[in-house]
Amino acid sequence: MKTPYFSVKDIIQITGVTKRALHYYDKTDLLKPSKVEDNGYRYYDQEALGNLQMILLFKEMNFSLKDIAAMMQLSKEEQKDILRKHRSTLVQRKQKLETIIDQLDEYVDGKDISRLNLFGDSPIPSIQEQYESEAKFIYGDTKKYQEFEANVSQLSAEEQEQAYQQFSVNMEQVFRELAKHQDLSPASGEVQALVGEWKSCLEQFMSCDAEILRCIAEAYTTDRRYAGYFDQFGDEDFLRFFYQAIMIFVNVEEI
Repeated sequence: MKTPYFSVKDIIQITGVTKRALHYYDKTDLLKPSKVEDNGYRYYDQEALGNLQMILLFKEMNFSLKDIAAMMQLSKEEQKDILRKHRSTLVQRKQKLETIIDQLDEYVDGKDISRLNLFGDSPIPSIQEQYESEAKFIYGDTKKYQEFEANVSQLSAEEQEQAYQQFSVNMEQVFRELAKHQDLSPASGEVQALVGEWKSCLEQFMSCDAEILRCIAEAYTTDRRYAGYFDQFGDEDFLRFFYQAIMIFVNVEEI
């Protein structure tokens, strides 16, 4: 029986690969035609077709063409060894993608960016760590920040994590309660009591005088990152309402 040869058109029909890809594989010696007629027509035998199918398989498995060229020179067992290692890489990538999807969903559902966990296996610090570095850069020379840093340094890493988590929970609870009272005056007793609770949360880490409270209130209204965070608690007027309540609280404390 004669050895069957497939034209470029036949190969395209069988495998779905493009003519451009076949020409590129030929040019880079990844897959040469089995024979080339005088008229320049390329033909592939069954072995070449099998090799092309392996190339397409490896390509689908996310190997680069450079890696595929090297793999095509190996035995089947050597290829399988590489594939076993590659599987571990794909599993890790899958887990990373699942984490990204979960974090994406949580962010879309309203979770603040500072509480997302996207950089666990990356040299990039978490958003929370970036916030801490930013705060140190801006406030590091102040006595209040140094007081805060001294208090935190007395805690173990685990205790710090627990303290920050509890701080976040307590703050969110106060903000949600404040949002329920938006129909009241910022000067009302109920609202001012909640601002007092907010101050108490802050004072878990440092003492807060009127100047500090004003700085925090100003940051809430001037740093647009806070706007996205506070959107989850009330309507578009919540942040302005909260700012006014803080300013009233501060002015009363100074009297």
